[in-house]
Amino acid sequence: MNTTAKVLDKIESLNDLKTLNINELNLLADEMRELIIKKVNTIGGHFGPNLGIVETIIAMHYVFNSPLDKIVFDVSHQCYPHKILTGRKEGYTNEECYLKYTGYTAPEESEHDLFKVGHTSTSVSLAVGLAKGRDLTGGKENVIALIGDGSLTGGEALEGLNNAAVLNSNMIIVINDNDMSIAENQGGICNLLTDLRLNNGNVENNFFKSLGFEYFYVEDGHNIQTLIDMFSKVKDTNHPVVVHIHTIKGKGFKPAETDKEPFHWILPNTLNHLDDNLQSENEDYNSITKDYLLNKVKEDSSVVVMNAATPGVFGFDKQYRKLLGKNYVDVGIAEQHAVAMASGLAKAGAKPVLCVMSSFIQRTYDQLSQDLALNNSPATILVYWGGISSADATHLCTFDIPLISNIPNIVYLAPTCKEEYLKMLDWSVNQKEHSVVIRVPMADLTSSGVEDNTDYSVLNKFKMVEQGKDVALIGLGTFFERAKEVKQLLKLKSGIDATLINPKFITGLDEDMLNELKSNHKIVITLEDGELDGGFGEKFSRFYGDSDVKVLNYGSFKEFTDRAPLNELYTKYRLTPELIVEDIEQLL
Repeated sequence: MNTTAKVLDKIESLNDLKTLNINELNLLADEMRELIIKKVNTIGGHFGPNLGIVETIIAMHYVFNSPLDKIVFDVSHQCYPHKILTGRKEGYTNEECYLKYTGYTAPEESEHDLFKVGHTSTSVSLAVGLAKGRDLTGGKENVIALIGDGSLTGGEALEGLNNAAVLNSNMIIVINDNDMSIAENQGGICNLLTDLRLNNGNVENNFFKSLGFEYFYVEDGHNIQTLIDMFSKVKDTNHPVVVHIHTIKGKGFKPAETDKEPFHWILPNTLNHLDDNLQSENEDYNSITKDYLLNKVKEDSSVVVMNAATPGVFGFDKQYRKLLGKNYVDVGIAEQHAVAMASGLAKAGAKPVLCVMSSFIQRTYDQLSQDLALNNSPATILVYWGGISSADATHLCTFDIPLISNIPNIVYLAPTCKEEYLKMLDWSVNQKEHSVVIRVPMADLTSSGVEDNTDYSVLNKFKMVEQGKDVALIGLGTFFERAKEVKQLLKLKSGIDATLINPKFITGLDEDMLNELKSNHKIVITLEDGELDGGFGEKFSRFYGDSDVKVLNYGSFKEFTDRAPLNELYTKYRLTPELIVEDIEQLL
């Protein structure tokens, strides 16, 4: 089906946009909103942020001359209108092309996209680099950083502002203030923006002016003419400027304007079921985590549940956060601060539990190493969504195992079922000896039906699930089930009764068990739902390197994939039971 829009039909390039009158520009904004609503409801994606920035993007492209002028998008949560205007409208007007373009800025798609960006608080730093490079090479173009939607709460944003303020040349920072992050905005930066907003930009202690920026405020961030006038005023400036605009997240779709949080990012067909009660009553890893933490907070006031602006990932809705009360902390989009704060909480005698996505734990490497592990602070970190997936290149979750498991003092655990997960979580929260990370299974909830009696204080002891010979299958976390499938197929095809091992620990080896395998095993197979290089399996290759035991490691390659179908990745990585058994047979 191909649906086109009246005014948008006239736009084949940004030069065409500049010929439109204000009435046409307003009609264009309405048309773009309709396209965004329809597409996102069809395939899923960022909803509220893009609806709220439509007029700003139209005005920016009307005034500035991209790609000569450089526009840097923060997070890319707000790039859909930009894509519609920069040669990719078919991705919004033609349903057959809905999946053609990624949901984030992508230089391979268009010269109007400077960077591939999916993490937050980076635009100002990237733009400062562009501006400094321009100055050194004699350029004259405008450099614009579009930030907001909570991104100012991230530390890198403040570092970027610090340098941008003294650049002494053209640097335009547009702050989209929609009074929201992914959930409610948090902290002093939020209060700062609120104060400016309530006083029409006129306050005695203006943070941006104090840093050295010329500051402008636009109350109606949906008035295209006002925005055009403002951007025309700051265009070709010879000094750093902040343009603070007030917008409504979810603009143009009333439910999203009223209840902004659940409409930040939506699943396909969400808008078709607005009146339905879609809450699942089935247990999953989110629900059992929430139940455990709520009960723990009730019995122990020192337990603190933390996250960095993404409560929806963990099912922490408004009601749940209210139940946790003062024992819940959202630090804003500031994962680095979250890890360091967790270390401080632990040292103060509290029991912090930080929930974070695998894709975002990457942002905390130095804090994991220096602030947490070096001090051996007994905090608990729960890593969600870790594993190989068909996600965008910006949100891959395959790198947490190499990143975390090679830092001293951290105990990284990989449960395979409900019982193991809850036992690991309870042990971690109550112990005082280690910094502990648990990889929450990225799979349907499974139950062994048997209580886990493991003493996790005895580190790096694997579980021998089934004793066999010749081949040992070691399946980590979610890939333990895959190891079981390989065992069954290997027995069926070759008659080999393989040993099956659940390692539980990512950060160390059970050397006693591995040495015992040498007596009657020829091959050891490791399976991990993540990157091989520097990962779990390589530890076994190193251990058996001077022996006759051969090791085959299975996981993902060291690469950035982008929306690649999962079945294709499993075939590419030879991660199907059939291909693994084929490799074993050839090696034997």
